[in-house]
Amino acid sequence: MIAAPDPEDDLVLRQDEAGVATLTLNRPKQYNALSQAMLGALQAALDAVAADKSVRVVVIAGRGPAFCAGHDLKEMRAQTDPEFHQALFAQCGQLMLTINRLPQPVIARIHGIATAAGCQLVAACDLAVASDNARFAVSGINVGLFCATPGVALSRNLGRKQALEMLLTGEFIDAPTAQRYGLINRVVPLDQLDTAVWTLADAICNKSPLAIAMGKELFYRQLSMGLEEAYACASEAMACNMNSEDAREGIDAFIAKRKPEWKGC
Repeated sequence: MIAAPDPEDDLVLRQDEAGVATLTLNRPKQYNALSQAMLGALQAALDAVAADKSVRVVVIAGRGPAFCAGHDLKEMRAQTDPEFHQALFAQCGQLMLTINRLPQPVIARIHGIATAAGCQLVAACDLAVASDNARFAVSGINVGLFCATPGVALSRNLGRKQALEMLLTGEFIDAPTAQRYGLINRVVPLDQLDTAVWTLADAICNKSPLAIAMGKELFYRQLSMGLEEAYACASEAMACNMNSEDAREGIDAFIAKRKPEWKGC
């Protein structure tokens, strides 16, 4: 499932199969650190996927020994202009928002380490499957840099005390702990990681693309609302969904005990 090395050494490799687009971070010697160029390449890949109706699910993976080691500290330290750092973190934030706003669900496939902005990337993805050797940390505090932007994603996935403990200590947690905290969905042996990711992706691909896209958009939008507003918004979304061709087809297929044929409208 992981894309083969590209002779051009592109920073992000894309492989499409059966409605699943796998985007593989391709800086293995740098543990897939998110340089400015890497962020730009991943942003471009996600923008292309968003406009591709043949893609039903996106998987983000990492080539080499790690999933993603966060920002490129050497690049950051080499730049002394505060405007560069401000633009870099804004670029990273925009990337995380793109993942949330993408019509297709995004699954993180994690092996090895996911640290700092790499851990943020995991938290920003809609779903996450990790191997049992994966480890997670927001370790900026260890070099005097509080991981403020990763904290945005962590605080929206983990309990407050679990998120703050990770942010304040910079210590690693293992995959079972990450699952218990709510950072990831599933933990499997490394040799079963691709199968587990594919099984999850395939389950989504079998559903109505319209309902998936509408549901994902509504899910994130209602999180910032009060309870009454959220229910009103959700009710409107369900009524709209109910009047779609896919919903009519799905209900008719259920009654007739046959497989639905999704139209995507």
